[in-house]
Amino acid sequence: MVLVLVGSVATVVVKRRILVGDLAERRCRPGGGSLGLASRTVPGLRERGGMDDKARGQGGAATARRWAIDLAILVAIGLLMGFLGPFASERAPIVGRYVYWMICIVGGGLIGVVADVLLSRYMAATWRRVAVVSVLMTPAVSLLVMTTEHYLMGGLFGWLGYRRLLWQVWPILLAVMVVRALAWRRLPVRVETRTVIAPPLPETEAIFRRRLSAKRRGAQLIAIEAHDHYLKVHTDAGVELITLRFADALDELTRAHGWRVHRSWWVAADAVEDVRWRRGAGEMRLVGGVMVPVSRTYAPVLKEAGWI
Repeated sequence: MVLVLVGSVATVVVKRRILVGDLAERRCRPGGGSLGLASRTVPGLRERGGMDDKARGQGGAATARRWAIDLAILVAIGLLMGFLGPFASERAPIVGRYVYWMICIVGGGLIGVVADVLLSRYMAATWRRVAVVSVLMTPAVSLLVMTTEHYLMGGLFGWLGYRRLLWQVWPILLAVMVVRALAWRRLPVRVETRTVIAPPLPETEAIFRRRLSAKRRGAQLIAIEAHDHYLKVHTDAGVELITLRFADALDELTRAHGWRVHRSWWVAADAVEDVRWRRGAGEMRLVGGVMVPVSRTYAPVLKEAGWI
């Protein structure tokens, strides 16, 4: 009976494996990738596709915004040129004059912008690229200007007029590209550095503080002064004398916020009020009026911290 049950269970298991296999064969195409069935049924993978679409949408919005700003710059320059009416265009009717300059500036500017975008892949230097674009696009923009002038103002359409326009179009196109480059320029990043004297972390002085009496264990540590095998510990709760070598104290205060400023002095950084340096030697005033000598050997540490 047990064998029969075991066999039945085995049979059921085999059948279920066959069904899963059939399902996989129906839902997965050959060569569908290493993910197999999961590649078509896991929702997270579809969500990743949505994230990619969102990123592409944001990139498209940024590109559209940039083109809109470029177009606004060109329209503003076109209106200005229509108002000024250079190259005898002031004699044309006011509507025709504005239409003429809008077509020339906006159309020619867009040609330059497209060329600048394409050339930026190969030339990173902005001002060099502006100069190259203005030269390369002058023939095409001159042809646009000559055609617009011919149909709106009755200008001549020929080689002589085209050659004349080359020397008029190039400086205007260069100026337009320079204005656009200035509008998109990246301002230099201003970096400010300052020295911040932060209070020492309690755990960095914990080992050393356990050597002090209960009265001064939680007090502000100001300085440590070496006297042979003794240390005079200066705190805002008074001075205490403990038995400890200066070198051992420095090892225990390695991570504390302070400096060794003399062969027999260590000071806490937040206790420093003033530092004076004269003729190769210095003097430091600490909280509570404690005066500490500063030797030439340890002066670079204070100089790096901004005290000297």
